[in-house]
Amino acid sequence: MAGRWAGLTLRSSAVVVGFSVCGCLAASVPTATRSASSGGTERGAGVRVVSVESAQVPARPLELVDPAVDCRTRKCVALTFDDGPAPVTGRLLDTLAAHRVRATFFLVGENVERHPEIVAREAREGHELANHSYSHPNLRRPSERVVRRQLRRTQEAIRRATGVTPTLMRPPYGATDRGVAAITRELGLAQVLWSVDPMDWRVRDKRHVARVVSHEAREGSIVLMHDIHPSTVAAVPRIIERLSRKGYFFVTVSELFGRPLVPGEIYTDR
Repeated sequence: MAGRWAGLTLRSSAVVVGFSVCGCLAASVPTATRSASSGGTERGAGVRVVSVESAQVPARPLELVDPAVDCRTRKCVALTFDDGPAPVTGRLLDTLAAHRVRATFFLVGENVERHPEIVAREAREGHELANHSYSHPNLRRPSERVVRRQLRRTQEAIRRATGVTPTLMRPPYGATDRGVAAITRELGLAQVLWSVDPMDWRVRDKRHVARVVSHEAREGSIVLMHDIHPSTVAAVPRIIERLSRKGYFFVTVSELFGRPLVPGEIYTDR
């Protein structure tokens, strides 16, 4: 179900969970693969369909909806990965390619600048690229000027690496408010939170991550994970295998909804 601002209080538990998920994370991860976590995002005016059109990234466009999978009639789930790219992201992309699975990557701008070749590969292989701020601060704390700069710098970093302009955003720690909503609405970004969280930042065990995601995923779920952790990357083959056996199809967030998400609104699942 997608929520508007009237539904923000209903989803406050998800935001609080996201904050606790990331509260201690930044100190435990090397700067080069800055850790972060979940969060929501917003979309401002001027909704754009995510596509890969740059000459830098010679690939077929990422369509809003894969015509082979209609999530109105199929059991769909969206796998999403925060905080990358990181060196281990390449292994994750190998796994997704082997299983013909597309995912959504919520990218940290400074990591995009460190690893533009990984982001370019994500775009080439049809994954959805989204904004997760530039340096992963709590966006509820700084000034409006700082929030705009965090989001715009990341938009530009992704655009330089791939030619793609994201239309989705996830605030670090899941921390959002009306001020963040107004800015992201202005910038054309929809807020995407999550409905399944295996707490992979805290429990670095591939069996645990696979077990929680496989058990909690439902039709229309948005799954939060972090591709900066090798244990999470190692869990993905099991997740795909188990959910595939249950009849699930793996889609991007935009494909999950099958329509452009509304600027400024918050989404946790379909």
